[in-house]
Amino acid sequence: MTFAPLSRLLLLGSIASALILSAFAGSNDPKTPPLSNKTRIEIIRLLSSEYVWVRKPFPMGEKGLTINTNGELAPEPGELRALLAKYGLAAKPGERAQITNVDFKGKDIWFEINGGPKKKSKWYQRIQVGGSGGMTTPVAQNPNEIVAKGSYLVLQFKDYIPEISLNEIKEYVKPVLDFTVKSAAQAYTETLPENVRNAIRDHKVLVGMNKEMVTYAKGRPPQRIRDREGNQDYEEWLFGAPPQDVEFIRFVGDEVVQVKTMTVDGQKIVKTQREVVIDDPSQKPVQAAAADKDASKPRPAGAPTLRRPGEPIDDSQRDPSRGPVTMPASTPLPRDPSQTTPPVPPGPPGSNPMGPGVQMLAERD
Repeated sequence: MTFAPLSRLLLLGSIASALILSAFAGSNDPKTPPLSNKTRIEIIRLLSSEYVWVRKPFPMGEKGLTINTNGELAPEPGELRALLAKYGLAAKPGERAQITNVDFKGKDIWFEINGGPKKKSKWYQRIQVGGSGGMTTPVAQNPNEIVAKGSYLVLQFKDYIPEISLNEIKEYVKPVLDFTVKSAAQAYTETLPENVRNAIRDHKVLVGMNKEMVTYAKGRPPQRIRDREGNQDYEEWLFGAPPQDVEFIRFVGDEVVQVKTMTVDGQKIVKTQREVVIDDPSQKPVQAAAADKDASKPRPAGAPTLRRPGEPIDDSQRDPSRGPVTMPASTPLPRDPSQTTPPVPPGPPGSNPMGPGVQMLAERD
């Protein structure tokens, strides 16, 4: 009985010591150290001027792409489509690009693509030489080289940039940039949907493909035809010749809208149903492009017209989409009452209607 309190005290002491040791162990939990200067220099040295394959479209301008360590990409497809329409395309999927600079800003790593969004001048373009005659102006830069045509990619970390290897960086940015060595065709087809990759492998054309996809699937066309059907211009690529099957691939813009096959036995197979859905903000379906093109715009107030002053405007002529424009019937112009000079009557054959003075000048010449 006398040892019971002592045993309790020993038990409580052992529990307390265990809690203290666990607390110290938690406080000394090994944490990934921040990026060292040596690793930073090594990353810059290995990735600068490195060529990569692009897997997502990059817009030109001050806003590029951002990806975090969880693989979440920004901006969203809708915003990215708007940026591409406003600023243009710096690099498209399947294209080879170059990392021209690597920078570390806070908890982010910035990769400059194809020169970046800001154009940098050369050192010799800022040199000025002074003398008794004054200062010389710097070397003028080519106007075509002033506009930057690159973009950038930002790799975001949660709290800070940890000590990281080159292979880990490549794995983080793999949804956007591919560092593996491959051919241009392989890099391009890997960015396409599965049914498009299978069609290119089997040398088939699907409705909804663009010209680049058809070229990878069938090669360059031996014959091209440009024509117009109604109000729509189109282009047809012809593949094959009798006695083999002949394929007519019709494009409207850059998209296949019809695939017509004439078989050897005389059958005609026509496909117009869309078979390709590409989740690529840099490509716009031809239906949406046609809708934007045909959208009615308000007529400016001072637009030129063929109507006479005071002539009423027909409703069908206000909006060209409501019907064909009809020209007004020709009516004689009213005579000016202030005109007093009588008209010159027609003379006999061979006479000069302009008068004898003009005839004398003509004879003198």
